[in-house]
Amino acid sequence: MRFDLASFTDPGGRNSNEDRLVLVAHRRLIAGIVADGAGGLGGGDVAAQLVVDTMRDVLRDCATRGESVETGQLADAMLAANRAIVDAQSAGGTRERMRSTAAILTIDLQGAHANWAHCGDTHIYCFRNGRIVLQTLDQGSAQPYRLRSVMHTALGTDDELKIEAARVPFPIEDGDAFLVCSDGFWEHLDEASMIDSIDDAGDAASWLAALAARARRNAPAGADNLSAIALWAGAPRVSR
Repeated sequence: MRFDLASFTDPGGRNSNEDRLVLVAHRRLIAGIVADGAGGLGGGDVAAQLVVDTMRDVLRDCATRGESVETGQLADAMLAANRAIVDAQSAGGTRERMRSTAAILTIDLQGAHANWAHCGDTHIYCFRNGRIVLQTLDQGSAQPYRLRSVMHTALGTDDELKIEAARVPFPIEDGDAFLVCSDGFWEHLDEASMIDSIDDAGDAASWLAALAARARRNAPAGADNLSAIALWAGAPRVSR
């Protein structure tokens, strides 16, 4: 199965961009990580960078050892990122109150399945044949692969941390379209437009560009940073 990857980030209506994202590509796995920092005055971007750096290192270590990435390892990577932020907060100043949400999606190229974990309001979606078959942060019906989460939680705390992870690996089908995005991206898009734009796009980059353009049009002045990663499996399509 062929995979197509794309990423996008933009400061939106802000003077600086505190979002960070990274794509990881290895012969055994591919992954997308999105972190949305908060704290302002240079703190949020530091927290988000710590998240993507820490989690990327965990994935690379697994890939180098030839290991598959399990859900528990993703949750552990979240905890490691949380500890990195807390340790950095001790420097004080602008870093004392920095936080970051995080979402990570991994695809095992040998097993053709996905795993994920997230903390906060950064979303993960999977669209299949014109339907949403995975959506994090949804308090609706309990689907086998649907997650539930508590909003307004973030990495960078010694208090109890809410990290949600997939209960079981998610089997990937040819035509699946995955989206990992910060709240500044998804809050200005309706899910119907996310789905409908798949047919009009020839690849992941075109799809992401169309969604980003719509999000920027819909966003008010001063809107938050917007960032997203798209991963296409095969040739996504809409068929109802």
